[in-house]
Amino acid sequence: MRSIVPSKKIMSKLGKTNAEFTLIEEGDKILVGLSGGKDSLTMIHAMKEQQRRAPFKFDFIAVTISYGMGENYDALAEHCKEYEIEHIVKDTRTFELAKEKIRKNSSFCSFFSRMRRGYIYSVAEELGCNKVALGHHLDDAAESFFMNFIYNGQMRSLAPRYTATNGLVVIRPLIQMRERQLTAFVVDNDLVAIGDEACPAMRFDVKMPHARASTKVMLAKMEEEFPSLFTSLNAAFKNISVDSFFTQEPFEEVDEVVK
Repeated sequence: MRSIVPSKKIMSKLGKTNAEFTLIEEGDKILVGLSGGKDSLTMIHAMKEQQRRAPFKFDFIAVTISYGMGENYDALAEHCKEYEIEHIVKDTRTFELAKEKIRKNSSFCSFFSRMRRGYIYSVAEELGCNKVALGHHLDDAAESFFMNFIYNGQMRSLAPRYTATNGLVVIRPLIQMRERQLTAFVVDNDLVAIGDEACPAMRFDVKMPHARASTKVMLAKMEEEFPSLFTSLNAAFKNISVDSFFTQEPFEEVDEVVK
């Protein structure tokens, strides 16, 4: 078996983020959401290496949610077996339910996001996990911030750590990494990542969501003009002057991800 170890930059950032926000701790049993995309593939290998390096013991199990639309995760399961990463696939009826539940012009992505999150939480409880790890990165956080700002009139992004309504602690170990770092990891190690072909929207005659794609293009243009954009955003997300906004209410954690 060839060894797959994330770059020094990835592991350094993972370690610093973990220390800064106390993400992974002694005795944790963590459910890691594994879609098979570049982000979650990077995360399982980074956490595998973190297990080896950390001066404390923690366990994790990779969980893939199947929407019930004929997905084949054999290659992903074989990959996890090859690298001794515990992995299970949770079969669901989400795709079938979507045909009945999603109304015309309603939020297609939000439905699948809510269903996926619900199944992840229930599996975590079944397995006795106290934490759930999601593969969001800094680009996701920036995009969600601007999407909420532009489309919803809210100042909200993605927290490195928060407690869900059911008591599970949700962590994002990759939240201070750039998307291009995760892409490079997959490319450099010749890994086959699952992409947009697994998106359920491809099976429905619906208008594809444009907000995230448009925001990604906008941020790319901004970064061309301001190369330190994401460095500044990362710093700004930790340096919020609450009393300078038009509200007297404190910011709240929300168990929701904008898609």
